[in-house]
Amino acid sequence: MTYFGHVRNNVIVLDAGATLPDGTEVRIEPVTPGDAVGGGVSLLDRLGELVGSVPGLPDDLAENHDHYIHGTAKR
Repeated sequence: MTYFGHVRNNVIVLDAGATLPDGTEVRIEPVTPGDAVGGGVSLLDRLGELVGSVPGLPDDLAENHDHYIHGTAKR
């Protein structure tokens, strides 16, 4: 399990009220902005090469996905 926190007055403080029993051994790794989930890169930047890569789909799939998946009326 991964816990997140920050340093306050040279002491590690866990976020969101997470607690660990006294004496628990931990490993501390500083997180830089580029280490954030996805490395600070948007989902489009990471997966953009897949946009439009599935042939044969309707042109209005994004707007009418409920119609194609669940049979609801088109917008």
